Parts: sequence; C-alpha cells; structure tokens
Amino acid sequence: MTELPCPPFTLAVEAGPGAVRLCLAGDLDYDSTEELVERAQACLVADPGLRDLFLDCSGLRLCDSTGVSGLLLIHRGTTSRGVALHLENAPAFLRRILDVTGTRRLFVLDGGGGQAEQAEEDPPPADARYQAVPPPAPSG
Repeated sequence: MTELPCPPFTLAVEAGPGAVRLCLAGDLDYDSTEELVERAQACLVADPGLRDLFLDCSGLRLCDSTGVSGLLLIHRGTTSRGVALHLENAPAFLRRILDVTGTRRLFVLDGGGGQAEQAEEDPPPADARYQAVPPPAPSG
C-alpha cells in the first residue's frame, strides 16, 4: 500500500493595527509546533501595542499533545503581555481536545459566526462529584 504524503504545515501572518492573525494549515504536531510558537512570540515582541493575537485554525487537520503544549506556551506569552489570544474557526476535534484537557477556558473561541466564547479569568469551581477522595485510614 502506498502511503500518501501529508501536506506540509503552513503558517501565514496577517498584521493590522493592534492585532495579528496567524493562519494555520496542516498538522500541528511535534514537527510544526516550534515554528508556530516562535512566530507567535516574534509577533508579541515586534508590536508592544498588540492587543489581540488571532490563531485561525480553519486549516488545521490535526493537533497532537505537542500542539496543545504549544498553544499553552503561546497563551502564557500573551497573558504576560496583556494580549487576548483568540482561536478562530477551531475544528470540532480541537475544541474536544481543549475540553478534555480542561484548557478551553483559557482561550477566546470564535467560530467565525461572530459569536465568541470568552476566556475565563479564573477556573470555574470544581464539581463536587470530582473532588479527590482521601485515602483510607491505615488499619491496625
């Protein structure tokens, strides 16, 4: 069986006053995450007046754990500079990954239809059903 080549990861930059959009396409994985993080950090350093960093995820085909780690590194950089990090057009698989990892609340998610889910400043209170159960007392 012939293995089909994966399309390369591509990253396009669109800059405007107070905002930068990085358009992602392909697989956000071990091989591509460093490029995204470095480009995002360069954008943050280049424009001290930056207010919003948009990651257009409409072209993403895959995001693995390294990709999620990269998104968290970018979030750390934007937060330290007071810049809002927006994930635009996040595919269902990316939203699911963010839900499962409990990180969805860190991002402003924009589905492209003008409705954005705002990032939360503080995590929501933990559900009582998921509180840690103390270990049993030693017997004896």
